[in-house]
Amino acid sequence: MANSVVETQQQQEQNAIPLLTPYKMGNFTLSHRIVMAPLTRQRSYGNVPQPHAILYYSQRTTKGGLLITEATGVSNTAQGYQDTPGIWTKEQVEAWKPIVDAVHAKGGIFFCQIWHVGRVSNSRFQPKGQAPISSTDKPLTPQHRSNGFEIAEFSPPRRLRTDEIPGIINDFRLAARNAMEAGFDGVEIHGAHGYLIDQFIKDEVNDRTDQYGGSLENRCRFALEIVEAVVNEIGADKVGIRLSPFADYMESGDSNPKALGLYMAEALNKYGILYCHMVEPRMRTAVGDECVCPHSLLPMRKAFKGTFIAAGGYNREEGNEAVAENRADLVAYGRFFLANPDLPRRFELNAPLNKYHRETFYTSDPVVGYTDYPFLESTA
Repeated sequence: MANSVVETQQQQEQNAIPLLTPYKMGNFTLSHRIVMAPLTRQRSYGNVPQPHAILYYSQRTTKGGLLITEATGVSNTAQGYQDTPGIWTKEQVEAWKPIVDAVHAKGGIFFCQIWHVGRVSNSRFQPKGQAPISSTDKPLTPQHRSNGFEIAEFSPPRRLRTDEIPGIINDFRLAARNAMEAGFDGVEIHGAHGYLIDQFIKDEVNDRTDQYGGSLENRCRFALEIVEAVVNEIGADKVGIRLSPFADYMESGDSNPKALGLYMAEALNKYGILYCHMVEPRMRTAVGDECVCPHSLLPMRKAFKGTFIAAGGYNREEGNEAVAENRADLVAYGRFFLANPDLPRRFELNAPLNKYHRETFYTSDPVVGYTDYPFLESTA
C-alpha cells in the first residue's frame, strides 16, 4: 500500500509543471515558484496603507506562496507618486500589521519592498516643497504617464552631498527594522527602474566625482552600503534586492549593463543575502509590444549564490521554461497576478486568464481594478 502512495507522489511530481514544484528559499519553504511581483497601486491615502489592501493581498495569497508588496517609501523624501505607502512612521507600521496578518493567516510569505524614488519626484511630494534628492542635479524630462495622456512633471533634483549619504542609508535600515516590526518575513530593496539606487548605479545618470561616482565599483557603493546596513539590522536571510541593469526607465540607462549586472551579482554574494530579483532585458514596453534583446540574465544567475528571481513579462510557458532550464529559481508575475488573484491555480489548470485593465492600474478606487478581478470559481 505504502509503495503505491509513493508511486502516486512520484507520478504527481513528474506531471507537475515546473512553476508548481516546491522550492526551499533559505528558511522558507515555498509550495510553488510563482511570485507576486511588486506593483505600485496608489491606494494608500496619505501614504498610509488602507484596510482595502487586506483583501487585495490576501486574495493573491496561497499557502507557501511568496508575495512582494508594492514599493514602500523609506522616508518623507522618498515619495514621488500620489498615495503610495510608506513605512517610516508608527502609523504606517501599525497600518501594515493587519495586511501582513491576513497574508500569514493563509500561509503566505510576505516581503516588503522598500524604496526611495530619488529624482523621480516633484517638490509637491517633498517635505516643505524642497527639491527631490538624487545622485545628480540633472533633471528628468517630463514623461507620459502609463494612461498615455497625462504628463508627469519632475522638479530639478538636488545632488546629495557625500556627508548626507549615510543618512539615506540609515533610512533604508530603519525601514527594514519597521518592516520586521510590522510582521513582514523580510524586505526587498528596490534598486531598479530609475529610482534612487539605480540613479547611483547607472552611468547615464551618475555624474559624481566623489567615492560614489565614476568607476563601476564607486557607482555600486551606495547600493551595497544599503544592503550591508539592512543585513546588519535584520539578517541576510531576510533580505532581497531588485535590480534592472538592462532597463533605461526614467532616463537611467547604463553603457555596459552586462558588466553592471555581473558586478552586482558577484558583489552581493559577500553579504549572503536571500535573493536577487532581476528584470529581464526583454521586458515588454508600455504599449504591450515585446522587445527582444540579445542580452540575458544567465551570467548573473550563474554568478549569484542565493535564490534568483526573474521578472519581465513572462507568460506561463516562458516561466516554466525558465525554471526547467534552471535560468531562474522563481518567476515574478505582475500584471497577470493583478488581474488573476488565483494565478497559481489558473497556471495549474492551464485555465484562461482574465485580461488586465491598464486604465485602472493607478486609480485611487478601493475596489475597481483592485479587488474586483474574478476568481475562476466565480467565472465558471
